[in-house]
Amino acid sequence: MFPRRPPAGLAAWLVGAAAAAAGRAGLRGGGLLALLANQCRFVTGLRVRRAQQIAQLYGRLYSESSRRILLGRLWRRLRGRPGHASALMAALAGVFAWDEERIQEEELQRSIDEMKRLEEMSGLFQSSGVERPPPEPKSQTQGHEDSGGKEQPWEMVMDKKHFKLWRRPIAGTHLYQYRVFGTYTDVTPRQFFNVQLDTEYRKKWDALVIKLEVIERDVVSGSEVLHWVTHFPYPMYSRDYVYVRRYSVDQENNVMVLVSRAVEHPSVPESPEFVRVRSYESQMVIRPHKSFDENGFDYLLTYSDNPQTVFPRYCVSWMVSSGMPDFLEKLHMATLKAKNMEIKVKDYISSKPLEVGSEAKATAPSSERKSEGSCGPARIEYA
Repeated sequence: MFPRRPPAGLAAWLVGAAAAAAGRAGLRGGGLLALLANQCRFVTGLRVRRAQQIAQLYGRLYSESSRRILLGRLWRRLRGRPGHASALMAALAGVFAWDEERIQEEELQRSIDEMKRLEEMSGLFQSSGVERPPPEPKSQTQGHEDSGGKEQPWEMVMDKKHFKLWRRPIAGTHLYQYRVFGTYTDVTPRQFFNVQLDTEYRKKWDALVIKLEVIERDVVSGSEVLHWVTHFPYPMYSRDYVYVRRYSVDQENNVMVLVSRAVEHPSVPESPEFVRVRSYESQMVIRPHKSFDENGFDYLLTYSDNPQTVFPRYCVSWMVSSGMPDFLEKLHMATLKAKNMEIKVKDYISSKPLEVGSEAKATAPSSERKSEGSCGPARIEYA
């Protein structure tokens, strides 16, 4: 199932190959290739030692059967992806594979395009409130499809003055995807956006949060990996999420977007105290009525996760359907407090936009305190 060649064998092979190439190249090129061989030996040796340290740590934390389950799950997750073997080696060496897991521009753009599609098909966001359900594409109006790949139609679950909630089954599972269309007229888009991103402030206004911290940040794209532990209703165990998030503020097109999804991170192994949620996605798009600093905006929130419960489908749906309005109201009240200057919230969109070129791998692991304390120009467009 796994490659049989140990990391040390791979290092010896790389060094031997480089040395042989140096011998064939002769004295003129041998110096450069010898230097390359030494560098390869040094870097590979560091990775091997790091992998051994991680293995020893996991050996103390997990039994042999648990380690096999962990490695098997990681292998199945990475199998079929381009470069999955290198991603597995990176995980074993305690390195997060940003090339595989960072949120790409395409993911942000898909969420924005969905908002544009709805705006074009109806007058849903032309007034200060949500007036009617989102129009269904023609392929979704002819009833529920089979699990062959077509999406299911949206079903209205809740119809309130300032928001409407829909759901639809996720093909091949017992889960639902949820979508909220809403509007607020008493807070600004900037305030609402900042409150969602400020992890320190959320620990104050969300009583369900047990832990919320930034684990690592990709300095190229600005994507962040976070560890979030939250209470679940009694008698269920608390859940923990490890997820990557990225946001974009497009001032030219007057739109904001925040995308999050679950990932695996080698520095946050599963804890017996919590239930790990491995399937989680969230996309929030905000469209100001006028500008980022004037009251009034519409938002589109699309959300799904698998909370790993043993309860029937209708119980899980009830918990999400009742919990989401409560969360949105708490978020709204926290924004009002920030607006009234009762609470100081960091401004994530006050600097100049980030110029993003190549998305080469570049990371900057940091603690939550260090990460949250710096807010330079490189943080305006992505975080």
